Amino acid sequence: MTTTAHHQVGDQRKRARGVLGNTGLYVSVGVAALLFLVPFYLIVRNALSTDPEITGENWKLLPSFQWANISELFDDPTVEFGRSMVNSLVVAVSTTLGTLLVCSLAGYGLARIPYKHANKVFYAVLATLMVPTAVTFVPSFVLVSSLGWVDTYRGLIIPGLFSGFTCFLFRQYFLGFPKELEEAARVDGLGYWGAYWRIVVPNSLNFFAAIATITFISAWNSFLWPLVIGQDPSSWTVQIALSSFMTNQTVNFHLIFMATAISILPLVFVFLFLQRWLVQGIAQTGIKG
Repeated sequence: MTTTAHHQVGDQRKRARGVLGNTGLYVSVGVAALLFLVPFYLIVRNALSTDPEITGENWKLLPSFQWANISELFDDPTVEFGRSMVNSLVVAVSTTLGTLLVCSLAGYGLARIPYKHANKVFYAVLATLMVPTAVTFVPSFVLVSSLGWVDTYRGLIIPGLFSGFTCFLFRQYFLGFPKELEEAARVDGLGYWGAYWRIVVPNSLNFFAAIATITFISAWNSFLWPLVIGQDPSSWTVQIALSSFMTNQTVNFHLIFMATAISILPLVFVFLFLQRWLVQGIAQTGIKG
């Protein structure tokens, strides 16, 4: 067999292995996607079913499409689910915006403003990550209660505006931000605030979007702090409203699943809209240590 024939056979084998490899990859990704979607299917299926259909022995693949479950959920006099959705939206959006502002300013100051104690302050911020939440929970509640912030948005939002981990991420990112851009801004007469607001922020929107995604999801799913602060039903967030459908006497399965299906919609929209910045933004924190 000639050398040309050997090359042709080798190319054919490589192409065959490539096709098999791609096929296996697509099959694996497809199976993983199906497994990922199973919980969402179960939530929607049970949300549109009755309690006997959910707990009965004769399990069906498709629900009976009980669309009345939606009106039953929002008309329930014991749980103001619509109000809880609004509360969660206000808390999550406010916490996200506040965290971005406070932590980005702190991270920028630690990364850029010359100060002989900057490293000590940074280590102190890192030390807060090693303090369990349970240790600060009671003092935080006592402080919020003494300020009269129980059952208010202030009590739900303000204590969670600063995050040591988010501050750390911003500092790591700003250490890798091109200094030349900021130096050019200072030549034009801008100070630290002007350079931050007009140069750094507009050129860091990808990273800000990634942090915003994580913060929004965390704030939306928060349970323990809103449970303690939101004592009146009118100040409940959606997670507290969800827990109210499960009591010692009864469990309203169809309402729990319907409320869950509706409550995850904002998270799905936020994640789908910002997902392409999520991994990219977090990866940029390791540019420079």
